[in-house]
Amino acid sequence: MVKSLAMVVLGLLIGIVGTDVNSGMSRYAFGIAELTDGIGFTVIAVGLFAVPEIVKNLETVAKQAVFTKEIKNIMPTAHDIKVSVGAIMRGTAVGAFFGALPGTGPSISSFSTYMLEKKISKHPEKFGTGAIEGVAGPEAANNAAAQTAFIPTLTLGIPGSATMALVLGALTIQGIAPGPQVMTQKPDLFWGLIASMWIGNLMLVILNLPLVGLWVQLLKIPYRWLFPAIVMFSSIGNYSVNNSPMDLYLVAGIGILGYILIKLECEPAPLILGFVLGPLMEENLRRALLISRGDPSVFFTRPISLGFMIASVLILITMILPAIRKKKEHAYEAGHS
Repeated sequence: MVKSLAMVVLGLLIGIVGTDVNSGMSRYAFGIAELTDGIGFTVIAVGLFAVPEIVKNLETVAKQAVFTKEIKNIMPTAHDIKVSVGAIMRGTAVGAFFGALPGTGPSISSFSTYMLEKKISKHPEKFGTGAIEGVAGPEAANNAAAQTAFIPTLTLGIPGSATMALVLGALTIQGIAPGPQVMTQKPDLFWGLIASMWIGNLMLVILNLPLVGLWVQLLKIPYRWLFPAIVMFSSIGNYSVNNSPMDLYLVAGIGILGYILIKLECEPAPLILGFVLGPLMEENLRRALLISRGDPSVFFTRPISLGFMIASVLILITMILPAIRKKKEHAYEAGHS
């Protein structure tokens, strides 16, 4: 719990790097022009997940193949469905919730679902080794968030992600004003969008099932060939976002930090959540304080904000209680022994 909260705080600190929205002043940029726009999400994601994982695997299984077993059946078994159905339902609920919130997106819902499944699992040690709950839950959350992101975009005109911003721009070009009446004023657009989601998912199934054999063959590539390719494509991808060499330096630096965190047994997922939600939290916190003329009691006098405060406290208590109970059990066992 302490490590997870520390990672969230670290993510919040990294998220405030850049230009202050209200004052326009640079924060933690250290005179580097590239940092005035902040650190990109792809830089953080690759630096925390790709680079440390490569270095970690080089320590242990550098001479082994990524995939050694033969796949005899691509369809899930009855046991797989039984194990994953709960994770799928929970992931769908989490993804639908975060997807409807502007500014969150599929990434937060996927990481949140993964942490939830690992928290409630009876065998959390299996996560990271191919546990089906850790795959099915986040994937369901990702899909749900991608679909429900259309809700604030169409009903409020507030895009929840860069993709939704492009959709909003396309609608505006066509003379369509998103709003609460879009379902009644443009029923062909609304129901056509719903139909496109079904057609898109069907096309994914049709395309992916015949190509499973190809993906398996790619997984048989030895580590000594796969690792340099991963580093190369990750570097090309990060550089192509902003055409900035600084992004590559940041990936290397954050990769070293991620490797240290792995050695300290700290999960990087909470850092990602803090990094993404931090700027949104700060911006809306300062906006609320400006509206209330600096009075923090506004968060406890308004019913909606008070409800969120109470829910946050209850969630924190729920997460802390198992750790306290476990310590009491250990102390009781040690006393009797």
